[in-house]
Amino acid sequence: MPPRRVVTGRSSEPRRRFAEELRLLRTQKGDSLRKLGEVLGWDASLFGKMESGKTLGSPEVVEALGQHYGAGRWLLTLWELAVGDPTQFKEQYRRYMTLEAEAVSLWQYSVSAPPGLLQTSGYAREALMAGGSKGQELNQQVEARVGRRELLEGEEAPPFRVILSEAVLRTSLRDAYEWRAQLEHLAEAAECPNITLHVLPFRAGPHGLMSTDTMFLRLLNGSTVAYTETDVRGELIEEPSRVERLQRTYDAVRDLALPPAESRKFIMQMLEEVPCDPSI
Repeated sequence: MPPRRVVTGRSSEPRRRFAEELRLLRTQKGDSLRKLGEVLGWDASLFGKMESGKTLGSPEVVEALGQHYGAGRWLLTLWELAVGDPTQFKEQYRRYMTLEAEAVSLWQYSVSAPPGLLQTSGYAREALMAGGSKGQELNQQVEARVGRRELLEGEEAPPFRVILSEAVLRTSLRDAYEWRAQLEHLAEAAECPNITLHVLPFRAGPHGLMSTDTMFLRLLNGSTVAYTETDVRGELIEEPSRVERLQRTYDAVRDLALPPAESRKFIMQMLEEVPCDPSI
């Protein structure tokens, strides 16, 4: 195999570099995508998406590719840089947002904040300000986030199932008036025919999604994609086997959550703890 270019933490555009190197390695070995799929045991479309930059694949896939191409640790190092690319969070989130608008059904688990689709303008503003947004940029982001709520409105609105950790309902806003408005909005959303809302109480104990916001989108072509997000990283997951494993974890969490009727009662109880007059 010809010598590779040096891989360092300063490599520019790691995701694009990773995709380019995958195409180069396959071309040099003379493999077709179909042959690669047959040899390694994954669907050929996965390798096509990796080479086009649509997905990064899993470490298991990258390790198998490294062994197949004789690239050893070098390819996995480049993959790790691509995963950690700070620009990738925004790129994958933008793609997720595009897919969200086309989804025929949605599922979500929220760790500490209401999902964007159910946030009031007051909540969105305070949350975005905490993240450093200000001025005109802040106004634009609030407008964009609140505008997403239109997806769940109307007769053709897709079904949306959301699980809220109790932490979502315990992490109040500084503005008591806006916090009350957010809780009221969640209670109203729980009554919408296309929205199924669960609360996961603290007493449910440890589970597989304790620190990760997780979203699933079922698309028109019947496929399902997932998006996971922490404070420092977001990842769009399209590989069917990974999505399926994540869905099983989500289902296990849902089984621990309160039924919809009890969940709404839980929210109403939280509302009783918030004064009607914010000056009190």
